[in-house]
Amino acid sequence: MIIRKLLTKTFCFAFLTTLIVGCDGNKNPSDQGEVSSDESQSQSTDARFGGAQLVMPPDTINANPASNANRNAYFGDLHVHTNYSFDAFAFGTVASPYDAYRFARGEAIKHPSGFDVQLNAPLDFYAVTDHAMFLGAVKAAADTSTVFSRQDHVQGLHNLNAPENQNFESLPQRVTAFSTFLPDTLAKVADGSIDPDLVNQIAKDAWTDTIRAAEAFNDPGDFTTFVAYEFTSSTDDRGNLHRNVIFQGADRLPAMPFSRFHSQNPEGLWDWMDGLRQNGIEALAIPHNSNGSNGQMFKLVDWASNPVDDAWARKRIRNEPLVEVTQVKGTSETHPLLSDSDEWADFEIMPYRVATTLPSEPKGSYAREALLDGLALAEAGITNAYQFGLVGATDTHVGASSLDESNFFSKVGLLDADGERRGSVPIDDGTAEVIRSAGRVNVEDINGRNYATGAYETWSASGLTGVWAEENTREALYEALRRKEVFATSGPRIKIRLFAGYDYGESDEIADRYAKGVPMGAELHGADGRAPILVASALQDPNSAALQRLQIIKGWVASGQTHEQVYDVACSDGGQVDPVTHRCPDNGAKVDLSDCSITENVGAPNLEVVWKDPDHNPEHRAFYYARALENPTCRWSTWDAIKAGVEPRPDLKKTLQERAWTSPIWVMPLS
Repeated sequence: MIIRKLLTKTFCFAFLTTLIVGCDGNKNPSDQGEVSSDESQSQSTDARFGGAQLVMPPDTINANPASNANRNAYFGDLHVHTNYSFDAFAFGTVASPYDAYRFARGEAIKHPSGFDVQLNAPLDFYAVTDHAMFLGAVKAAADTSTVFSRQDHVQGLHNLNAPENQNFESLPQRVTAFSTFLPDTLAKVADGSIDPDLVNQIAKDAWTDTIRAAEAFNDPGDFTTFVAYEFTSSTDDRGNLHRNVIFQGADRLPAMPFSRFHSQNPEGLWDWMDGLRQNGIEALAIPHNSNGSNGQMFKLVDWASNPVDDAWARKRIRNEPLVEVTQVKGTSETHPLLSDSDEWADFEIMPYRVATTLPSEPKGSYAREALLDGLALAEAGITNAYQFGLVGATDTHVGASSLDESNFFSKVGLLDADGERRGSVPIDDGTAEVIRSAGRVNVEDINGRNYATGAYETWSASGLTGVWAEENTREALYEALRRKEVFATSGPRIKIRLFAGYDYGESDEIADRYAKGVPMGAELHGADGRAPILVASALQDPNSAALQRLQIIKGWVASGQTHEQVYDVACSDGGQVDPVTHRCPDNGAKVDLSDCSITENVGAPNLEVVWKDPDHNPEHRAFYYARALENPTCRWSTWDAIKAGVEPRPDLKKTLQERAWTSPIWVMPLS
């Protein structure tokens, strides 16, 4: 096991004009068990050696992790909430950032409802991303030993997550107290009833502890943590504008994270990040749940409704090179109304604005359309603001990633801890009464049975970020995030890869693919009008279903109009792609809905293809990304019903096809 120091730096926070903090080299024990340098210098004498004194140095060896020039696939979650998030704590979450990292490393932790949650296998990296807005405030309000808890408007939150209150019956109290907390606190800060320094200090303390947790668990070569947080904003009509901000390192960090309190406008976040970068602090932001943005995430106008220009586009793509394409609150790749020729576009669609049941406008809310709009910007001579890579995450609010359809525990703690609460199983009168009293979701009669309805039943057991990097360290993983050599999965650990070049052969090795072309996330420039050769591959997760097909999604712009096409390029079970429809034949994989068993010995453990675009036009600006689909399996809602001994809810899909997406490669036209 790699030996390392724990928390070798104290966090010396001092406000500068850019809200930057520096960390010196002094060692200071934390309340999490750090050993000081004085304590670590153990001295001993031994008569066998003539009473010689042996002094143990305070430093320890950090073994040099193995590096692979051809790069390994690492899996992790860059979107995790703990008890420092205002909503997670109100949902019953007591898991700390330390607990979240223990979970990612393979340990079991407690769900708010009391049962254990644990991964099938540890992850390679993890980032706690608690909301910067009111960071730590609800937790502080519930703790009666704090000064903040003495405020009149937080009395209903006292001891909220004490063991005697950790139950579903407390839901109405939680929702009522929580729904008044945010507006009342803001009003009291505004009128001077609450000193804003008090709220700021709570956030600073929570932020400091978040950093300590990341530093304590970062283990180069074995497990990587990133210091991170969520910028939580929205438009006035509740269009989601949330971003996760991921810092490259932890030597110097902002004294407080930039939040909606500093600016509702994400352009303010970008300006702040540019300021940090000028002071040596590197970070990137990842938009999430564009599906719930009501058309606001990928607009072609700026915050002031002016058409985007080159300066705006450069600033956006500089700070936001990635987009979270799948997570618990649905998948944001594309929508049937936007991609009517894509039979697989209707995958885990969450049709609402985030934290509401208001419908979300698809146009401007999905990644593929944004990629196409980016091509149109570039064609018009403006920097492509949407030349982003694709990642996945969970957005869990219990510290633990819920990735398994057969063991789904969703994301909002006590609110959706079982099938009744999340709408997959009929509810009894008692549960219905609590739900009605809380007002969080509705109760609806569906085919003569009562179900909880709202957004929860549209949620998904998703997702993960995959990174192709030389080694499992912050430096290597962050560099891969920046160059967009990353991919997303809907939960399974499918390893998917994409290269493009002009001189690839069937027998090329990985090193040849790097040498002769470019990997996902990069640009490929024209070569005498030849069609690009794409090399795509996907490897099955051994703990999930076999692969059914491998696809290439192409987007291009011609005469000012954008177009898209889905090509099946590799089929399982010896199937051949139809040259007219560009589709694989059905491989016959089925699901038995009585027990969720699947057809055996059908599908492929891996699919790989060397493919040349049959419709290439060297004058067209284009992108290509790969998508791998598994054989059909049961959706989590069907698993819930089977475990409860009832029929699956009739208005929900019974099965799905788990999948993975590469980041695109952009092919530049001949000039």
